[in-house]
Amino acid sequence: MEQHAQHMMLVGGGHAHVAVLADWIANGLPAARATLLTPHRHLRYSGVVPGWIAGQYQREDGLVDLAALAKRAGVQFLLGRCTGIDPEARWVKTGGGQVLEYDVASFDTGGVGRAHNVLGKDKRLIDVRPIDRFVERLETAEKAGDIAVVGGGAAGVEIAFAMRNRAGTKDAKVTLIAGDDGLLPSFSAGVRRKVSRELAAQGIAVLNENARLSEGELVTTSGSCVPADIIVASLGSGAPDWPKAGGLATDSQGFIAVDQHQRSTSHPDVFAVGDVASRQDRHVAHSGVHAVMAGPHLARNLRDAVQGREVGSVYRPRPVSLYLLSTGNGRAILSYGPLSAQGAWVAKLKHAIDKRWISQYASLCR
Repeated sequence: MEQHAQHMMLVGGGHAHVAVLADWIANGLPAARATLLTPHRHLRYSGVVPGWIAGQYQREDGLVDLAALAKRAGVQFLLGRCTGIDPEARWVKTGGGQVLEYDVASFDTGGVGRAHNVLGKDKRLIDVRPIDRFVERLETAEKAGDIAVVGGGAAGVEIAFAMRNRAGTKDAKVTLIAGDDGLLPSFSAGVRRKVSRELAAQGIAVLNENARLSEGELVTTSGSCVPADIIVASLGSGAPDWPKAGGLATDSQGFIAVDQHQRSTSHPDVFAVGDVASRQDRHVAHSGVHAVMAGPHLARNLRDAVQGREVGSVYRPRPVSLYLLSTGNGRAILSYGPLSAQGAWVAKLKHAIDKRWISQYASLCR
């Protein structure tokens, strides 16, 4: 009897799947066939987007050519977005209606934007997620006199600084609406102090309130109206509808529930990582830092799974993570647990780390 040829599917071109493609280039395909399904030819490395806004990078900087990586790895490259899954029949559906069967599938699609659900609908509203759509919207947006950034996490802070230093908007009034939890609630007091001082020095107002769009106005919980020609929402990832609708186990918010091996808790031939996934053995924040670090572990587990071996690689986040927050003016703020620092040297360190990550994959495309 002819043996069925294994088919591996990578769904989504996120940071972790880039590491998987690099593994396949270095060590060969673990399956007879492999397919990468992604809506974009390139991965846009989110770490350089604030620098692009502030004029420190070109639009093309920070791109990883997924199609070229797939070709080097011997992987079929398909442009398309996953819109459905049947994990019992083992197929995924694309936005164009194509049904693709798999033996083992891995999802690194990212989450979806939450701006409309949290704030309401308005033509001025630009969601940071998905990042490619954000770049397109911001690039074509008219220069604004009043800019509101909603979200007090690391991404919201960096975008507020970037918008303040964006060419043509340096005279604009920027307001950062941090939410009821305040500015950078998960960071150390030292980092928060440095960020607060820098925001004040650059004339960026901070409101520690929630906000919502009401009758065309951006209104805070205290009833204040925030003038805004552009509203940038950095509110974290929401879960897409298709994992839960298709029957995959999800957490209470709809993210794919995975174990310590990034494996679905309900379907062992499904893996997930990054913003679309939710670790059930421990809390792992939806952060690009963790997606990057989990990539090599996912690569090992996918290789073992498709070859019939027991998976065993576990991404264990360090007790603290290094964050480098660009302030848009050639400087940056470092956060590492209780430690903090600020200066041009931090910005140079951030640039070097970002460049190294991008270059290691760009070299594989040559």
